[in-house]
Amino acid sequence: MTRSTRRAETSRQSRRLLVEAATALFAERGYRRTTFEDIATRSGVSRGSIPWHFGSKEGLLAAVVEDIATRLTTTAGALDPGTVDQVLATLTAFTRAPSTGLFAKLIVEAEDPDAPLREVYVGLHNAIRAQVRAWVTRLPRPDGVGAEELSTVLLGVVIGIHQQWRVAPGAVDLDRTYATLAALLRSAGITAPTAQ
Repeated sequence: MTRSTRRAETSRQSRRLLVEAATALFAERGYRRTTFEDIATRSGVSRGSIPWHFGSKEGLLAAVVEDIATRLTTTAGALDPGTVDQVLATLTAFTRAPSTGLFAKLIVEAEDPDAPLREVYVGLHNAIRAQVRAWVTRLPRPDGVGAEELSTVLLGVVIGIHQQWRVAPGAVDLDRTYATLAALLRSAGITAPTAQ
């Protein structure tokens, strides 16, 4: 391995460690209360590496959300949605994923029109909605129910369930809640994917 190859690999590893540490800390403490020093300590990578890799704290946050979104859409894209129950099982797993807690923690910061996080969140919602739309396009739907609108409704329901569960996990039974959603979808005639 050449020196430049080793350097590039070290740089990739440092970047990955910083993203992982920032993901955990942003989820635990929130974006504003997490410092470069916190991230450097958690990752074991020098504090000066953060601006070198990401330019700013906002750049690091964008990298964190992009990393999570990429993993979510890659995982979801590899799944065959099968029945509504399988789609909802996937959504339940998404809700329980530790990194998904970051979204609940940061949503208030993303609502500010001037927040750097706002556009990142818009992109994230667009990516997830596109994946859900790819699923529901294959599902039979009642007349007048478009795939785009149903995708928006489902994402809204999942976000709402997710936030309630994160705030009061003892008050929300995810399995029963998603089973209820499945029953509602089946009662509306949204059952199993159509043949492609």
